[in-house]
Amino acid sequence: MPELSRRRALTAAAALATASTAATLAAQAARADGGGHHGGSTPAPFDEVYQGRRIQGRASSGGGHHDHGAGYAVFVDGVELHVMRNADDSWISVVSHYEPVTTPRAAARAAVDELQGAALLPFPTN
Repeated sequence: MPELSRRRALTAAAALATASTAATLAAQAARADGGGHHGGSTPAPFDEVYQGRRIQGRASSGGGHHDHGAGYAVFVDGVELHVMRNADDSWISVVSHYEPVTTPRAAARAAVDELQGAALLPFPTN
């Protein structure tokens, strides 16, 4: 095995730095294009009555609880339901946290099912 010379060490370090920079730039470009963590698609808005409860969902400007809902707000009878989008694009809510669903509408319906007529209380955001 050849000895590690100063020239080889500097060449290896330069190659690693270049690869790291390229990966960082690619990740930034993916986020700018709407790619990355959530695929960039915003779910369609909805407004319906489900089991006698009014559920609504729409794009939001953020400002929610750490914006885990990826810019989307869901409401049950006018009270915001804290929702979070997972890395696999599934959704969970504070009410049905361990049962991921495919859409925010499904998360709202699952919450209504779980509440069984009880009122949704506002989620404290500190």
